[in-house]
Amino acid sequence: MTTEQISPPALRVRGIEKSFQDLHVLRGVDLDVAPGAVVALLGSNGAGKTTLVRILSTLLQADAGSASVNGYDVAAQSGKVRESLSLTGQFAAVDGVLTGRENLLLVARLRHLKNPGSIADDLLDRFSLAAAGNRPASTYSGGMRRRLDIAMSLIGEPPIIVLDEPTTGLDPQARLEVWRTITSLATGGATVLLTTQHLEEAEQLADRIAILHEGRIIQHGTLADLKRLLPPAEVEYVEKQPSLEEVFLSVVGAPTTPTTSQDLR
Repeated sequence: MTTEQISPPALRVRGIEKSFQDLHVLRGVDLDVAPGAVVALLGSNGAGKTTLVRILSTLLQADAGSASVNGYDVAAQSGKVRESLSLTGQFAAVDGVLTGRENLLLVARLRHLKNPGSIADDLLDRFSLAAAGNRPASTYSGGMRRRLDIAMSLIGEPPIIVLDEPTTGLDPQARLEVWRTITSLATGGATVLLTTQHLEEAEQLADRIAILHEGRIIQHGTLADLKRLLPPAEVEYVEKQPSLEEVFLSVVGAPTTPTTSQDLR
């Protein structure tokens, strides 16, 4: 019997609805995320991904339905939910005036944690930012700022991590840096809910994929499950040409995108 079968979901959503005046954004969303899983919430712009994330993180109240995070009811136990869940939004919440280390120290102190200096140094090492730790965050590349943002969100070791379109606006190299960071989180046993509109990102990173369309989850399963929804592909032999992204990464000396999720893990 698998862990998913015997453990209660880390995230449970039942019948969540949310409207903004006449705009019905969520129309009865049901979703379970098992402990230790990486689940990609896939949908186009306006599908309701960020609205659902804001409800789960207690930043927005649902009109109907229920949700729990780490066993705590989102509406009735918001304090416990915020202790259990870390949210990284679409744009890095990093103070560019402060150094990378100072950003981490600030969050650790705000959380009243012991040994904030050790916490900051450990995270700088973990996210390969030690060499830049004493530089102002304004001098960081996009990928470095995003990694620092994710590191800041992990202070206090929340068991559930929500990443809302974490590669928005990043170049190919920075995107791969963030992908490796997410893979490292998954390897460490964290539960990750990743919202994205990029199909390749969901394919590379997620154990399971939920497709949100017009306010509802219309499909949810592994990549293999979703592929079985289509008729078997016809086998054709064609010469594979490199993509422009592969050419770019080769020219600048960065590793190309792995072809399977196993290559990332």
